[in-house]
Amino acid sequence: MSAVPQQVLTFLGESAPFDTLSDSDLGELARHASLIYLTQDNVAELIDKRATSLYLIANGQFTVHDCDGPVKHLSEGDYFNLSNILNKYQTDTAQQSATACSPPTPLSVSVDQPGLIYQFAGDSIASLLQQPAIFMFFSTLYTDMAGHQAIEMSNSMWLYRPLLDVINNQPVSVDHAQSIQAAAMTMADHNVSSVLVTKDNLLTGIVTDRDLRNRVVAHGCDISAPVTQIMTAQPASISDNRTLFDAMALMSEKNIHHLPVVNQTTRQPVGMLTATDLIRLQRSNVLFVIGALAKASNLYELTAVAWQIPHYFASAARRPGDFDIAGKVLSQATDIMTRRLLAFYEADHGPAPMHWCWLAYGSQAREDQTMGSDQDNSLLLARQPDAAASRYFAGMSHYVCQGLAKCGIRLCEGNIMASNPALRQSVDQAYKEAQQWVNQPTPAALLKLNIFLDVRAVAGHRELLAQLHELRMPLFKRPLFLAALVRSTNDIAVPLSLFQKFVYHKQAAYPDSIDIKVNAVAIINNLVRVYALASQISTPGTLPRLAGLPKGSGLSVKDAENLRDIWLFLGRLRWRHQLTNSVTDNRVRVSQLSSIEKHQLKAAFKAIERAQQAAVLRFAGGMG
Repeated sequence: MSAVPQQVLTFLGESAPFDTLSDSDLGELARHASLIYLTQDNVAELIDKRATSLYLIANGQFTVHDCDGPVKHLSEGDYFNLSNILNKYQTDTAQQSATACSPPTPLSVSVDQPGLIYQFAGDSIASLLQQPAIFMFFSTLYTDMAGHQAIEMSNSMWLYRPLLDVINNQPVSVDHAQSIQAAAMTMADHNVSSVLVTKDNLLTGIVTDRDLRNRVVAHGCDISAPVTQIMTAQPASISDNRTLFDAMALMSEKNIHHLPVVNQTTRQPVGMLTATDLIRLQRSNVLFVIGALAKASNLYELTAVAWQIPHYFASAARRPGDFDIAGKVLSQATDIMTRRLLAFYEADHGPAPMHWCWLAYGSQAREDQTMGSDQDNSLLLARQPDAAASRYFAGMSHYVCQGLAKCGIRLCEGNIMASNPALRQSVDQAYKEAQQWVNQPTPAALLKLNIFLDVRAVAGHRELLAQLHELRMPLFKRPLFLAALVRSTNDIAVPLSLFQKFVYHKQAAYPDSIDIKVNAVAIINNLVRVYALASQISTPGTLPRLAGLPKGSGLSVKDAENLRDIWLFLGRLRWRHQLTNSVTDNRVRVSQLSSIEKHQLKAAFKAIERAQQAAVLRFAGGMG
């Protein structure tokens, strides 16, 4: 057999999934490949004769349709006829059966621009499809699900695990009317270092071994006295819908070793997380940084620790799962910086003249910050401030925003910060502003509004935000408002041409750059936000919103899972780009992606585009 031209080996070696093959396997594949110049004149004859072949486009542009899939516009690097290949070999691969394969499904190909395609006879790739990685690649490509193969691994990452997966035992508790001795006996019987104190099944306190030593034994306290006499009343607690990282950050910030876990709805105790549990589960040292932030006693100490965070990510973030939780880690760190700065200000200037709540918007609220995220925050007040109160809150806001900037969280170029007087509002003012948004959803207003609709309380009296949610959430489910939001989101296009080629950012420093944030991640965030508002979900995070969508939301479980997988995949690309290139932008360079990742990215863009179309159809009557 004649030698294979080097250009053929080079092209196949750069095409996923063949770039994973050994040199010998790649050479064997190339020897069984036929190169065809496909035109409109010969397409019917050539395709009909090779109905069970796999095709890889070297150049040219084609429109392809098989009976069980949508019409696809394909170009260089794309495959087609996957349906017939997989149908023919999946049964043999899984069952090794001798049953006859079903006849090939009809395949329609029209030539938009003539070009060269590689044809692989079905038998020539049979052995390759026995390799799990090769078969999984083509299966994933066929179903248009990007990045799915790594999701299960990332979901099991320890920091990202839901608390319900970590808390295995029922909480040990005593009634508030019980004695100190009864509480100690309960702890001894269950061999635990702490016991919860409840009243009407609700958490009212906690007693630990340390309390028994310091408050009972050391002072000769009467052990028949009520346990309420020595308990820590109203202890810090966490909802069971949060993650292990949330719990660890809270324990580190509060410097506590026992954290009760309560049901997110009933607020009844469901478990306990202890420092011993953390030692058993811990596989990262990021909490040392979080703890140091929480212990900072002045601005100098806070900034010194904050600037260690980029170095932590650069040295510690290696696996896909690390990137999945990186945004949450950074957002938690920003939360703690904010709370420390607020505490510093109050220590120097005295308590605030009224109740207030510091709000985070955008990526900090969603807990998906990256190294390039800027500040988006505001101050929600209990009432309209007088002149003296206005001066106090102006000083507080300026100090915190400038302090965050010194910690590496840059100032917002759009001035969406509490230091902007327009963003220091009472609950009543904020509600009236929301009414204006809904009644007059101009295109300019909608662009800014997408930031404000992702909001989370960071510090202060959080019930103020709860009051605001109660007032304005009914406004946000109005059909005309949702339609305006969807149309605004549909104005942003994924960076793919008609023939599925990447469309690059024209002003980027590198010619093959794609703004993953603007042209992909933000679209998913915007779409999921609309579904969440329609379902009256006030949770700001994209993944929690997807998980919380009820039946009948208009987004199927499968579509929600697909968007989740794509969102995680894109996040990994963003973080890896920033850490690898020591940059803070979101302009991922396609040349730095593997050929498999390029295919996954195209599949992700196609899925996002379909999600846009589906949302327009549901909320805007198909008029985007």
